[in-house]
Amino acid sequence: MNIRRLRAGDAPAYRELMLKAYARHPQAFTSSVNERAALPINWWESRLGSRLDVLLGAFVDQALVGIVGLALEPREKARHKALLFGMYVDEAHLRHGLGYQLLQAALEEARRHPFLRLVQLTVTAGNEPAIRLYQRCGFALYGLEPMAIRMGDEYLDKIHMWLEL
Repeated sequence: MNIRRLRAGDAPAYRELMLKAYARHPQAFTSSVNERAALPINWWESRLGSRLDVLLGAFVDQALVGIVGLALEPREKARHKALLFGMYVDEAHLRHGLGYQLLQAALEEARRHPFLRLVQLTVTAGNEPAIRLYQRCGFALYGLEPMAIRMGDEYLDKIHMWLEL
């Protein structure tokens, strides 16, 4: 297994993995598979080439099987914060420590930026495996956003967590 920063050439594999994530776990993401599937490949390439988003991928036998993103804040007064987003590990690779390794790689990346002081994330309430992983890595709950996501007639809450670097 290899974890590295994704490049524009990884866009097709990144798109495919994220569309799978949105389809299989719609409650875990704010974006929907339909809205993201409609985006052209250059949108995915530009996301990977952004100076404010760092996307890390986990590869097994050259196949992208896990992803996590770290969004840096451009505004001066909030530049000390980063947002962890888009965490996903393909089902075939769960329970092998891949999520933990991806999360540690993202935190190592955050620590490379001396201006960063904390990392925040949101996780859908009820996603206990993800909550346990984040807590194991030192994240603490600081709030709850009621009705953060609407799926049909159902509303889901988002738990806000943070980690001081």
